[in-house]
Amino acid sequence: MPRKTNPSIERMKSGIPGLDKLIGGGFMKGSSILVTGSTGTGKTILCCQFIHEGLKNGERCMYITFEELPEEITADALVFGWDFEKYEKSGKLTLTFKDPFQATDITTRLENEIIQNNITRVIIDSTSLLGLYFKNPNDIRRELYKLINALKSSGATAILTAEVPKDNGISRFGVEEYVADGVLILRMTTIASSTSRTLEIIKMRRTKIEGGSHPFIIGPDGVSLKSS
Repeated sequence: MPRKTNPSIERMKSGIPGLDKLIGGGFMKGSSILVTGSTGTGKTILCCQFIHEGLKNGERCMYITFEELPEEITADALVFGWDFEKYEKSGKLTLTFKDPFQATDITTRLENEIIQNNITRVIIDSTSLLGLYFKNPNDIRRELYKLINALKSSGATAILTAEVPKDNGISRFGVEEYVADGVLILRMTTIASSTSRTLEIIKMRRTKIEGGSHPFIIGPDGVSLKSS
């Protein structure tokens, strides 16, 4: 049974069936959540689903990609029936590719852009690409800290993804999980021709969480927990 959480904290629906009841009703508004996992675990789909939940409710959203081009994200979303192009044309969605080698420009402008455009949901996909620009681990940690704190200061609820080698820790740089307010790990296991996926909630500040590994599927409507 889901554990009780302080009802005075404002929550934002994740759009992921079965997840919100495990985290007190949704992500804490204004929080920054790290979603991490190896290639193919469903990180980008989960991000698109979170953004679509906001868009269909009239929110303004921003998706910053360091890896895929905007048209690739749009095509990925459309597979599940999420028409991002429509929301871009209406001005509700800002979908932008950023060159990882120009990542230092993001933090100084991002907070103002979010506030000025009344953006409530933000995706940063993927923080792992920052390692292409910053070679010194201390520089990477400093920039990630600045980025996450800029997101928090903006008041938007943000998801940042991080790709890690399979079964090799929570994050690539070992700092994201400490700065982020929440951490979700997506895992995928393939035995013979059978694939199983699980989601684990490592932490969620000011939230009583449901621990353990929660099975999920990627179906025609996106990510959903099997227990939902």
